[in-house]
Amino acid sequence: MTTPNGLILIDKPQGLTSHDVVARLRRILKERRIGHAGTLDPLATGLLVIAVGPATRLLRFAQGQDKVYTGTVKLGVATDSLDADGAVVATAPVGEITPEQAQAAAATLTGPILQVPPMVSALKVGGKRLHEMAREGIEIERAPRAITIHSFTLTPTEESDVWEFRVACSVGTYIRVLLADWAERVGTLGHLTALRRVSSGDHTADGAQSLDELLAPEGPAVIIREPVAFVEHLTTIAADADDLQRLRRGQLLQFQAVDTTEEVAIVDDEGHLAGIVHRRGEGWQPDLVLPEWTA
Repeated sequence: MTTPNGLILIDKPQGLTSHDVVARLRRILKERRIGHAGTLDPLATGLLVIAVGPATRLLRFAQGQDKVYTGTVKLGVATDSLDADGAVVATAPVGEITPEQAQAAAATLTGPILQVPPMVSALKVGGKRLHEMAREGIEIERAPRAITIHSFTLTPTEESDVWEFRVACSVGTYIRVLLADWAERVGTLGHLTALRRVSSGDHTADGAQSLDELLAPEGPAVIIREPVAFVEHLTTIAADADDLQRLRRGQLLQFQAVDTTEEVAIVDDEGHLAGIVHRRGEGWQPDLVLPEWTA
């Protein structure tokens, strides 16, 4: 039996953790080597980028890509988790907010900013996850982290205390923190009520499978894209048979007129990903070598 190897795009439903999705795929594909890039909370839906087999070594390329999210925020109510899964901890009046005021507040949270991670999160401090401390009633100082909000737009709904949003952001952004901060800037409190990841890098939820689609009567119907789908943003070099041999031996490769200092993807003559190399002196050193592609 051929080992599954590549990228899977899943449209995660609400109520499941990212680990739940991975566990289901492990059962379906009978493969333990499965991982995901960018955790989605149970409340969230949308794109989950999955790697299976040897391609799990490529997950770092998906982890670092920019994301786009849509959703809703409810004003006037704060929760301990900053989203609808948490307990209400405070309320505040909601005054009239015009679209211009909403967007002006969002503009103050756009660009490179510092964001304090929430207590209810999977971040570890001293070997213990913050959400475990939060359940014990412990709150600790959290160092702010540098993130970038590329765009942040708000749209009013028929309910005066509910706004729709769309955010394009860097990796590491907590959308529920962003929305809580925005609510403060418009003079009230707020919490996230719906969240959907619509894209990660070049991958979109429109091209993802639902979990219901994965099981067909005749057997698993999982669409596995080739590993090269993880590195389409990298400079790509098609190597000849001799260079592929050197790559697989871990030997230094020589390529002329490669105008980049970043990592480079090496593919065979059919476009299948063979490995990743980085600049070393006048040559290119293999970082990662994948097994030969088998359909």
